[in-house]
Amino acid sequence: MSIANNKKAFHDYFIEDKIEAGLVLQGWEVKAIRAGRVQLKESYIHWKKDAFYLLGSHITALPQASTHIKCDPVRQRKLLLQQAQINKLIGKTERSGYTIVPLDLHYSHGRIKMEIGLAKGKKQHDKREAAKEKDWQREKQRLMKRG
Repeated sequence: MSIANNKKAFHDYFIEDKIEAGLVLQGWEVKAIRAGRVQLKESYIHWKKDAFYLLGSHITALPQASTHIKCDPVRQRKLLLQQAQINKLIGKTERSGYTIVPLDLHYSHGRIKMEIGLAKGKKQHDKREAAKEKDWQREKQRLMKRG
C-alpha cells in the first residue's frame, strides 16, 4: 500500500532500476507517516560517510507529538541497504552519471519502506516527447472507447 509518491521524479528522470530500501525513523516520524503527513517532492538521496541518506523530504509532526523531543521535519534519514546494493549504486552514480531519487514510500509487511530509483536526467525535449506520447495514449484510449 502506497503512502506517498514522487510524481516529479518520473517527469524529470528516466528511471533505469528500482530498489526497495528501509529507513531509519524516529517514533514521531512513523506516526506522522502513518497519518499521511509526508512529502517527497523535492527530496533526493546523497552518499555520505558509508551510507546513503534521504535529504529534503518533509515529514510534518503531528500536533500531539511528544513534548520532550524537538521534531525536525527535514532532517537527514539514513537508508538501510545491503552492501551489494550500495556497491552497485555507488558504481553507477560515480562512473555512469546516474542519480538516485526516491520514488515511493509504502508499507511492506508492516514496515515503512522506500522505493528508490537509479535515474538519468531528462532534457527539455525528452520531457516534451514524453508529454506528447502520454497525450497520444490518452487520445487512443478515448477513440477505442467510442469505436
